[in-house]
Amino acid sequence: MTCDTSSSGCDLDILDSLSDDSILEISENWNGFCASSESLLKGSDGDDSSLNAEFVMRAENLCKHGLASLVEQHLFRSIEEIFERNGARRFWSYFEPYSNFAPSETNKDPILEEEIQQVICKALEEISSQKQFQEKCLSLLAHALQSYEEDKLQEKANPDSIRDYLFSKYQLIVSSVLLTSLPHHFPGILHWYFKGRLEELSTIAAANSEDEDELGMNDKMDLDEKTKLPYKCGDMDSDINQKYAVFSENNKLVKNIGMVVRNLRNIGFTSMAEDAYASAIFFLLKDKVHDLAGDDYRSSVLESIKAWIQAVPLQFLRALLDYLGDFTSCDGPSSGLKSPLASHPSLCYSGTGIPSEGLVRWQLRLEYYAYETLQDLRIAKLFEIIVDYPDSAPAIEDLKQCLEYTGQHSKLVDSFISSLRYRLLTAGASTNDILHQYVSTIKALRTIDPAGVFLEAVGEPIREYLRGRKDTIKCIVTMLTDGTGGNPNGPGSSGDSLLEELNRDEESQENTIVDDDINTDDKQAWINAQNWEPDPVEADPSKGSRYRRKVDILGMIVGIIGSKDQLVNEYRVMLAEKLLNKSDYDIDAEIRTLELLKIHFGESSMQKCEIMLNDLIDSKRTNTNIKATIKHQAQPEQRDLDVSLDNLNATIISSNFWPPIQDEAVNLPEPVEQLLTDYAKRYTEIKTPRKLIWKKNLGSVKLELQFEDRAMQFNVTPLHASIIMQFQDQKKWTSKDLAAAVGVPVDVLNRRINFWISKGVLVESMGADSADHAFTLVETMNDTGKSGTIDGGCEELLAGDEDGERSVASVEDQLQKEMTVYEKFISGMLTNFGSMALDRIHNTLKMFCIADPTYDKSLQQLQSFLSGLVAEEKLEFRDGMYFLKK
Repeated sequence: MTCDTSSSGCDLDILDSLSDDSILEISENWNGFCASSESLLKGSDGDDSSLNAEFVMRAENLCKHGLASLVEQHLFRSIEEIFERNGARRFWSYFEPYSNFAPSETNKDPILEEEIQQVICKALEEISSQKQFQEKCLSLLAHALQSYEEDKLQEKANPDSIRDYLFSKYQLIVSSVLLTSLPHHFPGILHWYFKGRLEELSTIAAANSEDEDELGMNDKMDLDEKTKLPYKCGDMDSDINQKYAVFSENNKLVKNIGMVVRNLRNIGFTSMAEDAYASAIFFLLKDKVHDLAGDDYRSSVLESIKAWIQAVPLQFLRALLDYLGDFTSCDGPSSGLKSPLASHPSLCYSGTGIPSEGLVRWQLRLEYYAYETLQDLRIAKLFEIIVDYPDSAPAIEDLKQCLEYTGQHSKLVDSFISSLRYRLLTAGASTNDILHQYVSTIKALRTIDPAGVFLEAVGEPIREYLRGRKDTIKCIVTMLTDGTGGNPNGPGSSGDSLLEELNRDEESQENTIVDDDINTDDKQAWINAQNWEPDPVEADPSKGSRYRRKVDILGMIVGIIGSKDQLVNEYRVMLAEKLLNKSDYDIDAEIRTLELLKIHFGESSMQKCEIMLNDLIDSKRTNTNIKATIKHQAQPEQRDLDVSLDNLNATIISSNFWPPIQDEAVNLPEPVEQLLTDYAKRYTEIKTPRKLIWKKNLGSVKLELQFEDRAMQFNVTPLHASIIMQFQDQKKWTSKDLAAAVGVPVDVLNRRINFWISKGVLVESMGADSADHAFTLVETMNDTGKSGTIDGGCEELLAGDEDGERSVASVEDQLQKEMTVYEKFISGMLTNFGSMALDRIHNTLKMFCIADPTYDKSLQQLQSFLSGLVAEEKLEFRDGMYFLKK
């Protein structure tokens, strides 16, 4: 007897207790078993019933002598050697020519695509056939072991348990042999194979679809309409069965795919097969999401993606699993499986006997992957989406739904902050654009995060950056009060400011959110309690849930400044500038804005602004009363004046409540001076004992200049009018003489007279003195050496601010003037202490400057003032410390 006994010592111990006749019998049966098993496995006489009978008989005889384990081990070792030599090596040899396989290139070569497809099918069929043949040999051994067990136990043995044991052990051997020699490129080949077949099925489904919208080919439906789409089992049964029929009609392709999957399972590659077609499905789904989403943010794509998942991948999986026999009845215990991630009821295909549980699991995987892919796309383009808001509201709504499924809000925060720092918070972006983007960000993210938790994190870099810009407060006030919401290129009209928009938005929120403590009954309160959710871990613990129930956009904008007083002061300066430049008394828009500001900042904060508007109202009434006296008390000298009081409108202000007014001396023409004197006299008569003090440099003058060949109309400042009226009697002036006549310095005159030179009214020439230029009135166009005519009916805009001068002192100028009082205090402190940090200077001033003037400035205002002293070289700043300049 010849055999390998290295692993069968337990069986050979039996030989010691046997007789010589028994040993001879065992030796004869063993040699016969080895010969018959070798013949069977080689397949030379695989169908010979006599050989099969001999194999079974020899195996039974050996088992009777207690050598069943030895028989089993010998057969499995022989099977493994033959399978490794004739099966595995030949199987992998089919794929050796494709060791440098590049899936991205095969799609361009249909010949290679067809070739690899045939190779996969042929190799799998061949190795499956060999495996099936060896399993027949194992079935014979199972029959022999069954007969031995029945004789031994004197009862009928279970054939299935013996057969299952042998087959499971054989399956493990097959998988081990193949996996130990697995080429690295084989999984890529499988992935490409399934990807190509799925693309083919997708094309077939699209061609047979009567509704391209459902497949995601045409996504033109509005968001509101899409949210109303039916997504119930009963409503979709007929459509899903129709889609399933598309695959049934093309069942040849599904059969080919199913056969490949079945053969891969047969050789123990179940996980590899599922990974291959799963990765192909996900790859195709990713392409579909990218194709549908694109750069169009004005329409929702989430429902179209879900419809495509239902129409292609799920129907393919349904047909595949049905072909493979992996299904459970819809009436089974798992037919009602529902994912906590699903926003709609799970699909249940009644009466079709399909794998409900398997499909639901696949649906959850595919939808989650779709949500995550679409979410990543929208997060990557969130900056552009917010720029287009509110037109991009459907994309924001899609992103909100995706984040509800994935919970990856932190990814949005990190990515968007990075985009802001790189694209918005740069020196090249204007403060106005940054603020407008900040407001759009608040509005858009409020949809995604109504609690405002993540909005606080996203907005902090913007607020921090804006605090370092000098014009932030001015731009905020302009954005709140003008008609374009702070966006000069955006839509908007006068009277439609961002402040009004925020007020309407706040009223809408308050109407939507009912006060739980007052207007909610017990039943609703219980429902609200059941729906309560804790604050996210990222939430600021200093701000309770009630605070985050409503995002206060205006509060977040004011939070940039840090103090509403600074915003009110800036608004007061801008309001004064606007009122002083008005040519009439129309202040309806300003009153409406003031009332809105009073709602948010309180009446006490806006009291001075209210007095300023009341001054305009009183000025209109006083002006009307003064002109009314003219008709009843006409004086002879009044009729001789060149200018009538009817042409004069005065704005009378209460200087104590207005910001400091820029005062500039100017000599007005005698008729105008007489007119102002007469107006002041009449005012004193009406408002005894009050008197008027004229700010002659402020206001506007409407002029019509009559020339020999043209007439021109202008709306200019008093200084411009005074300059040009000097040429009424004298056609040519030198700069020094004209400056003396007007009463302004020569450099101021040279700046202001450029306006008339640019309009072709005056020409400049060199005088006798190189520093004293001459200006001459242009009576005709021929005097300038230019041909053509000018439309004399054109109305010029108000001039006077072209050189950047203002009627009212800016907030910065006022602050500088107020802080000058504390300069001596600061110099004294630095003399005593040598050097001090900003915080220490600030705290010391607050401690000791408690009498008039009281120190009430912020840390930022003090820092700005100290920076000015450093620029003037009065102080030095090193390593965070201030020193006196030596």
